[in-house]
Amino acid sequence: MKNLFFIGILLFSLAITAQKPCDYSVNVKDSLGTYKEMKSTIVHEFIFGNTSKHVFFTLALTDEMPSLTVLILQKSKDFLKVNCFDKNSRIYLQLENNKVITLIASEQENCGTPVKDELEFNNRILSGTFYFVKGTIEDLKASPISSMRVKFTTESQDYIIKKQLLSEMDQKTYFPSSYFIDFLPCVIN
Repeated sequence: MKNLFFIGILLFSLAITAQKPCDYSVNVKDSLGTYKEMKSTIVHEFIFGNTSKHVFFTLALTDEMPSLTVLILQKSKDFLKVNCFDKNSRIYLQLENNKVITLIASEQENCGTPVKDELEFNNRILSGTFYFVKGTIEDLKASPISSMRVKFTTESQDYIIKKQLLSEMDQKTYFPSSYFIDFLPCVIN
């Protein structure tokens, strides 16, 4: 009986420490180059009354150039404030080891797409691609994220990044603070 208990503990600890499986939405290598893109993952969720905000991360690798796409989905019965990404936008990630990692926006300006749904909710979908500063990827592979600051064109917004998130959107459990630890190895060897 004791042996079964110890085997159970060993299997549980292996399951906890194992790398998350690499789940790609695109994984192509051809004569033009290589492109890998992970499936989107929820890293922040805020729901209050008829208003919600979801933040998704998607890692990609284009010909050895890693990038992070950040998608912000807002939904409300009320008016939604417009935020935009431009070439001066930044993502600042505060790691648990107190280092701050900066990601730089691509040149493309984007103020999101407004969509009204069949339930008369106002929706806004904002997406931006950000690039890693040289020398920061090893820090992201080693330490979890504790918070994130998004610098838009006119303001900044802060987000607390949870260790574990049970999403009300899809009823799945996510581990946002370890996102880069879990998934950077999928796009960068």
